[in-house]
Order: sequence, then C-alpha cells, then structure tokens
Amino acid sequence: MVEESAYWLAWAQISGIGPVLLRRLQQHFGTLATAWNATKLELGEVEGFGFQTLEKVVQQRSRLHPEQLFTKHQQENSHFWTPADADYPRLLLETPSPPPILYYRGEVELPENLGQKPMVGIVGTRQPSEYGIRWTRQISTALAKNGFTVVSGMAEGIDTESHIAAMKAGGRTIAVLGTGVDVIYPHKNRDLYKQILTAGLVVSEYPTKTPPDRTHFPKRNRIIAGLSRAILVMEAPIKSGALITATYANEFGRDVYALPGRVDDYPSQGCLKLLSQGASFILKELDELLTMLGAIPQIDGVEASTAPEQLRPTLEPELQTVMDAFASEALPFDFIVQQTGMAAGSVSSALLQLELMGFVLQLPGMRYQKS
Repeated sequence: MVEESAYWLAWAQISGIGPVLLRRLQQHFGTLATAWNATKLELGEVEGFGFQTLEKVVQQRSRLHPEQLFTKHQQENSHFWTPADADYPRLLLETPSPPPILYYRGEVELPENLGQKPMVGIVGTRQPSEYGIRWTRQISTALAKNGFTVVSGMAEGIDTESHIAAMKAGGRTIAVLGTGVDVIYPHKNRDLYKQILTAGLVVSEYPTKTPPDRTHFPKRNRIIAGLSRAILVMEAPIKSGALITATYANEFGRDVYALPGRVDDYPSQGCLKLLSQGASFILKELDELLTMLGAIPQIDGVEASTAPEQLRPTLEPELQTVMDAFASEALPFDFIVQQTGMAAGSVSSALLQLELMGFVLQLPGMRYQKS
C-alpha cells in the first residue's frame, strides 16, 4: 500500500498545484490518495480548480507513480516531512498553506514539532543600526535562556544576530531558508550554518541543490510565521521582507511585536507602521515581553486537550458556535466573526459570556484564546 506521504509528494510535482490548493484537496477528499484517483469531474468540485489546472492534472498525473517517486525522492533528500507525517510541525500544519514537503537538516527536537516548546520568530532588516543589533542580541539571549527556540531566516543583519545570540546563550534556533537545506546563502554565513546544524535545525520547502531565487524568500517568510507563536520585528524599513512575515503572522493569528524607533530613522519606519496598525510594543522591560510570550498557550497532547471538554457543561448553540471557532492559538476578534458567520455584536456578547464562565481569556489587542 502506498503511503499518504507519497501522494503529498506526487501532487506537489504537478505544475499549478501549490500549498493552498493541496490543502483544499486534502480537506475535500479526506486524503490525497483519494484525490489522486478522483475523476476530472470530481476534481472540478474543488474551489480553485479551473479548466487549465484540471488539464494539467490529467496530463501530468498519468506520468507520475507516487510510490516510485517517493522512493527516488528519499534517496536524493534523506530528511523531510509531509503533512501526513506525525512529526510535521503542528503549528505550521494549522496554517492555510503548509509546505507539502518540508526538508530539514540538524538536530530535531520533537517538543518543538508538537508545539509543546514555544518558538518565537525574530526578523528585520539586513542592514541594522547599532540600536537594532543591541536589542536583537538582548532579546534573543533572554528568549533562549527562558526556554524559547528562536526562528529566523539566516539572512544578513537581524536574522544572523538572532541566531548567534540564541546559540551563545545555550539555546536552540531554527533557520528557514529560501534555498535547499544544503545550499548556504549568503555564503558568508557558512560558519553560522554549521553551528545551527549542531544547535537546532535548518528547514526549507525546496529540495536539495536548489539555488537562491528572489521569489523564494518572500514565500519562506510564511514558514517563519507559521512555525512561530509570535513574531518580533526588530528593525525594518517600509519595504522590508520582515513586514511580509508580519502580514503572514497576522493572517495566521499570531501575535506581532515591533521595536519602536525614532520617527526619522529609516530602519524603523516599518516597525512604526506595524505599531500604528496594532502590533504590540517591545519595551525596555523584557520581563513583561517574556510574560506575554509565556501566556501564549502551548499545544497539549490529545488526552490533555480532550479531558477538559468532557467536563464542560452543554453550551447554548450560539456560545458553542463561538467556542468551535477556536483552535490552539489566540484569535483576533475579526477572525472569530468571520469563522462563525455571526454578527459582530452577537460574537462580542458570546465572548463576554464565555469569559465570565471561564472558558475564554481576552488578550491585548482584541484577541481571545481558550482558557
């Protein structure tokens, strides 16, 4: 019997089928193995499958053999996960566009994958000021010493500083690349790359030997946001890739923090924009930041998460609808309204009742989580 992982790999080889469409396929058919054997008419029922996409599927699917493809791929890429694997990072799996294949090198720590050890993303400009470097080092050090794994992109500047500081503090770090996991970019970070392999992981959605490509780096930012429980933007001009990461973080229901700077400092303009849009301030009192990050719920095991539900009383239908909108992450109010399809006033009333009942906790910035 061909494993479901093989079908994730096979579908990913068909041009025009990206992570979002793969997610829809999986949700529509239950498994990608079932989707692989679906007729053209059945595939046409999936949102996003237009005429041209269907033609590509029919033409290319007949030439691919999932089991043979999977075996060959394993030989060329010895370490990778698909969403069908139990070790696939749980937080990333919750996003709308999880990579169908996530390659990795380094030391795997299972609690990170299961969402039981908190991971925080740190991003920013490739040309930071002394101010940005100083605060990146301080915050990365504090996070590492308090049990957080620091996630970044191994680019020059803020990324590099965050990785190095976390490892110097004895912590773990994860680098998300826009190349294959065996391709070091920028090349000047070759020593850093080697250090990360011994103190964390290097991950990428691109197979081995994939060279740098300018289109890869914005896409990889969604993985940084998806792996992390919160994103800290240290210094970023208006057109920084760090703002792309922050946008993904907001879409995924993650908390976003930004380091304030002077209004006339070019490297701080992106951070000031984020703060004006509702991002939380990174202030001098790091204990406050650590407390807020520590308040973000972890993913518990199946038994731990289901037991409380069994003890809860039966809720009124409207309250239950709001409760059903919650996953493991804190959610913004607007997202809850969208998920429930209810009027904003009704959602607000339901959230207040659930908060009084002890089922929901309100966080800063009109965000809510299960208590």
